[in-house]
Amino acid sequence: MMSTTTVNHRIRLAARPHGVPTPADFQHDAVEVPSPGAGQVLLRTRYISLDPYVRGRMSDAKSYAAPMEIGDVIVGATVSEVVRSEADGFTPGDVVLSYGGWQEYSVESTGHLRHLDPEAAPVTTALGVLGMPGFTAYAGLLAIGKPQPGETVAVAAATGPVGSAVGQIARIHGARAIGIAGGERKVAQLRELGFDAALDHRAPDLPGRLAEASPEGIDVYFENVGGAVWDAVLPQLNEFARVPVCGLAANYNATALPEGPDRSGQLMGSVLAKSLTLRGFIQREFASTMFPDFLRDMTGWVTSGQVQYTEDITQGLDSTPEAFVGMLRGANFGKAIVQVS
Repeated sequence: MMSTTTVNHRIRLAARPHGVPTPADFQHDAVEVPSPGAGQVLLRTRYISLDPYVRGRMSDAKSYAAPMEIGDVIVGATVSEVVRSEADGFTPGDVVLSYGGWQEYSVESTGHLRHLDPEAAPVTTALGVLGMPGFTAYAGLLAIGKPQPGETVAVAAATGPVGSAVGQIARIHGARAIGIAGGERKVAQLRELGFDAALDHRAPDLPGRLAEASPEGIDVYFENVGGAVWDAVLPQLNEFARVPVCGLAANYNATALPEGPDRSGQLMGSVLAKSLTLRGFIQREFASTMFPDFLRDMTGWVTSGQVQYTEDITQGLDSTPEAFVGMLRGANFGKAIVQVS
């Protein structure tokens, strides 16, 4: 049923952040609700996904995705409801996974939309465990990490939507899982999720604790963070260890290179001496070959309880910038989502 609302509230990029984003980097405005053209649908945003990669797109540095331009609506995956359809196969009331960004309404072509069944799983899971973060964990771990029964898999940001899935999938495949997270509450959750070892990255003796937790070394390290955690992990990597690299959250707000000696020689020496595999990836490269298997497997694991997930839902579009900045500093507990309507 068509809404009588005629105003679309939006949040746009006002300036490129220098370091941690501030309120001045975001502009709130309101425009007329757009109308769909042929082959398009008008969507009302219900939920917005908050993801670290968006911070990179706010900058103009060269990366794997084009930067946003000043004035653009902040990008992001959304769970949305069809309000009006000019496309076959979509009717008002349908719920879809879309890419509407930080606004109340969006007009989108239907080629990339995915119908969601609220009876099969909570629709918010399409933004997390059954969406891009879950698929990032599944594809990176299984296609690059290739954990074998009895091996040790370590992952940082381990209570987040990617890291928590990595550890649980590793255990399903017979590996031992070490989770690294920030704070006692998150460490406790790792134990509840069944991780074999749970470490606080804020602990001053992290390298020693990690060595104790991995007496036989680490065979797979799923890299989400970089920084001090990577420094602690590198000496523990076994010969032929695999390192899928999907994120470097410790560096996202950096404004300069870190101080200290150049340790690239140490890194390359370890890569050579231990025959390490460091492989960066963006999940989309595996979508055409692995996504159907992911949906089948992960849906089954979530339904059976083998994979558990947590969502951190903030209310209201206006709260999105603050929730986003909080996520970047690790204040969220689980998958960060904003409920818009």
